[in-house]
Amino acid sequence: QVQFEETGGGLVQPGESLTLSCTASGFTLDDYEVGWFRQAPGKEREGVSCIRTDDVTYYKDSVRGRFTISRDDAKNTVYLQMNNLRPEDTAAYYCATTKSYIACYRGLTEDFSSWGRGTQVTVST
Repeated sequence: QVQFEETGGGLVQPGESLTLSCTASGFTLDDYEVGWFRQAPGKEREGVSCIRTDDVTYYKDSVRGRFTISRDDAKNTVYLQMNNLRPEDTAAYYCATTKSYIACYRGLTEDFSSWGRGTQVTVST
């Protein structure tokens, strides 16, 4: 069974950091581009970052310079290091896969599959 498990979410104050992990089971992650997405209450799911199989990375403008995506194919895991978190980063965070460099660049949910259940990130005082 192909699935992802996202972990590492939590409640933090503005300016603090979190590292999310996305671990795959049932398939080999190094064959896929992997994207991180988020969905805030009442809003549509949006692309945050994506990493290609050749380690090229893409970021949503509002997180560039604060978030870093990386992958450890030996551990079948992709990470999202999130620094200087803001209240507007509050959302459920998900990871998913694609086999398209263009899809990784565009970061649209319809181009991705094998979604995990998500992990909640809350940034609040």
